[in-house]
Amino acid sequence: MNMFGSMRSQLRSVIEWSNPDAGLLFHKWSENGDEIKNASKLIVNPGQGCVFVYRGKVEAVFDQPGTYELKTDNIPFWTTITKILQSFESEYKVGLYFFQTRQFLNEKWGTASPIKYEDPKYKFPVGLRAFGNYSFRIAEPREFFLNVVGVVNDYPVEEFRQVVGSRIGQPLADFLATSQYSYAQIDANREEISAGMKERLTQEFRTLGFEMADFRIEGTSFDDDTTRRIGRIADMSAEAQAAAAAGLDFEKMQQLAALRDAAKNEGGGAVGAGVGIGAGLGLGQMMAGAMGAQGAGAAKDPATRLASLKKMLDGGLITQADFDEQKKRILAEM
Repeated sequence: MNMFGSMRSQLRSVIEWSNPDAGLLFHKWSENGDEIKNASKLIVNPGQGCVFVYRGKVEAVFDQPGTYELKTDNIPFWTTITKILQSFESEYKVGLYFFQTRQFLNEKWGTASPIKYEDPKYKFPVGLRAFGNYSFRIAEPREFFLNVVGVVNDYPVEEFRQVVGSRIGQPLADFLATSQYSYAQIDANREEISAGMKERLTQEFRTLGFEMADFRIEGTSFDDDTTRRIGRIADMSAEAQAAAAAGLDFEKMQQLAALRDAAKNEGGGAVGAGVGIGAGLGLGQMMAGAMGAQGAGAAKDPATRLASLKKMLDGGLITQADFDEQKKRILAEM
């Protein structure tokens, strides 16, 4: 820059952030370098604020719209003339970092990897993925500038999203571990979990200078290992309900299933055949015993016995062939 160009630059008296990019949280004003003349006018428009850095320190934070007068040691012309041998640069540097004060709505978040915690009811490890949205605003510009932004010229919202995403996992895992929600209760209690997470995240992020105005969980899913475990529990629950409908407890139902599988064994020659025959006899005895356990009076009633037998068939505890065979025996006793 020549001497006349430098003089023109130091004559600037009005500084403002015009047409701010919606994707920027912080922006360093650098239109005219960082030498600002004494008594320049700083215009802070609605929805904006400005951090005034002088000689490497945050000297002031302007968080309300208005016009402010900046007083520095940079005096027009005199600075230029005395700094000819130093490339027209002054040692009195300032930094003006504009920021947006508005609330940012519907910012997306998602867990980078499954969150691990132990299911309080079934006592197995759960891997949970979650995603949603949140709203935030800069509440303490000085702390946010010092702890998050640093000295970069521009700080975009996208970079802030990464900060939030990296800090959500542990508070969510801690909350799920202490809230005692089983995997089956997660979706039904998303609002309660969201409220609890908002409280935790508000405390977590307060020291960074911003406020979590809203936090929502939109959806959840489980990793493959958890999905397999849930499938096994669902199968066992269905079998237990079928056994209860047929008048069996879960242990007898398991024995019945084992005998049924053994009775279907057609391999292994004579030994296999013997096992199959024995299992078939045991299956018939258990079925008869199960129906007889419902009460002596009820067991003598063919209609009651047939109804119980039908429940066992519908519950998948016996095959159609088993049902037909037992049905013949009941009808033959009439």
